[in-house]
Amino acid sequence: MALLIGHLRTAAASLTILALAAAGQATRAAEGDSLEVAVKATYLYKLAPFVSWPQAVWPGPTAPLTICVQGADPFGPVLERAVSGQAVAGHPLAVRRLARIAADSGCQIAYLGGGPAQSIGQALTAVAGAPVLTVTDEARGGGRGIVNLVLDAGRVRFAIDAGLADRNGVAISSKLLALAVAVKR
Repeated sequence: MALLIGHLRTAAASLTILALAAAGQATRAAEGDSLEVAVKATYLYKLAPFVSWPQAVWPGPTAPLTICVQGADPFGPVLERAVSGQAVAGHPLAVRRLARIAADSGCQIAYLGGGPAQSIGQALTAVAGAPVLTVTDEARGGGRGIVNLVLDAGRVRFAIDAGLADRNGVAISSKLLALAVAVKR
């Protein structure tokens, strides 16, 4: 029981850290940028410390952790501002935008927005089995990635498909799983 309480306290502390970080980044968003978009952009890189990728995805110890935005881009410059100067486990963060994504696109995290060149469903199929943390947005519909961003009582939250993470070869920390509004196994 004490172990469970300790895990719950750790999860609550992690959630507080994620929320404060998201709020801090959102506060710095340029005038006219949506708070929701700023929070979602922040989540893209704040999830990274809670995810483990196979060592083979890194060509070197300081290779960038690449966040790709496939298709429709709701973030604009907000994402670049959010990741500017940030690093995860020694990997500086980089942002790429792609009309189409493939398993060999070099993305560790991929926000799938879908578009004329490739739907969200097609993008999910293209990276199936590849070590890519796929992120989708319930508001955009069209498929569910490993992480699916949802609005819950006016707050941006997320659901996690742990089975899909396993099939893609990425490990999700139990701390992050504890913070999700739903976990699919």
